[in-house]
Amino acid sequence: MSEFAVELREVVKKFPNPGGGEVSAVDNVTLQIHHGEFFSLLGPSGCGKTTSLRMIAGFEWPTAGEIYINEQPIGRTPPFQRPVNTVFQNYALFQHLTIFQNVSFGLEMEKRPKEEIARRVEAALEMVQLKGMNARKPRQLSGGQQQRVALARALIKRPAVLLLDEPLGALDLKLRKEMQLELKALQEQVGITFIYVTHDQEEALTMSDRIAVMNKGKALQIGTPVEIYERPNNRFVADFIGETNFMSGVVKEINGDQATVRLSSLDVDLVGMRQGDLHIGQAATISIRPEKVRLVDHQGLNFNCLPARVVNTVYIGSDTRVTIAIHETLRMKVWEQNKISTLDPSAYYNQGQEVWATLLPENTLILAEE
Repeated sequence: MSEFAVELREVVKKFPNPGGGEVSAVDNVTLQIHHGEFFSLLGPSGCGKTTSLRMIAGFEWPTAGEIYINEQPIGRTPPFQRPVNTVFQNYALFQHLTIFQNVSFGLEMEKRPKEEIARRVEAALEMVQLKGMNARKPRQLSGGQQQRVALARALIKRPAVLLLDEPLGALDLKLRKEMQLELKALQEQVGITFIYVTHDQEEALTMSDRIAVMNKGKALQIGTPVEIYERPNNRFVADFIGETNFMSGVVKEINGDQATVRLSSLDVDLVGMRQGDLHIGQAATISIRPEKVRLVDHQGLNFNCLPARVVNTVYIGSDTRVTIAIHETLRMKVWEQNKISTLDPSAYYNQGQEVWATLLPENTLILAEE
């Protein structure tokens, strides 16, 4: 078996610019996607994720570089000759055909025996929990059910790779979250490589084995959800995945995996985990997630402990979101989990209350300033 299901090697895709010249939608991207992996391309609109997916599908051809499926170069191969299938956001179902006819369409085109078609359609519909709905039309189904029909139609051809272009984007929030779990379970059941495009950070974290975070045509970081969230390698990734607090300073000292940054605006040093190569005197960004900040009523540490004042609080049930001001020059978001069920107002922080914000070094990341 080939080492990777899909591989992009230094792939570039350029499009003509209306004003003349060219614009790079995908800029020298290299990816290796393993067999049976749920791999997500994540990023904002225009970052190159959908263009990358379309090149794997064969709807676009690379300007430079090469794409491999099972170690076979396929950058100039027509879509119908590739062992892939695509599920789109709008489902692209045939509204005048029954569910059975929609799912069986690909096999009908291949002129498969009727007995085989019936058997495989029944198995595909059972796999996506639509057994017994063969005779219905798409308009008689809910959005989530139509999405399952599109999945069954794509999977029935037994592709080596299934490509999914924001397939849950048209669903409401509750159904989308349910379908995320169903889709991940289905992928584990069939064992096919899924390549999934999304701009939804939580969706990517929930479903993926690995994620490539893209921006301006480049893959900025590739890793597991834990790696991407807990150890972003640059400011864009830290900012795009979840929420975070940023502070700017200058690297004062480097000690193994840790670095000390001087914040001249606060006249204080902060110690954190060094991300990537840094050198003394370099401008740096400190990143710490709101849920990683600890609020206490006294100074608990001799370092990374900052006096602050509560500006406001918002109770949202699972946690209370507190905004604090440090030295009147910096605002910081803090998320305090509500671990105790109580109506006692003293259990929550109040506006104007004096506190200390503790930033444990292992939760504080030091990134190169961009």
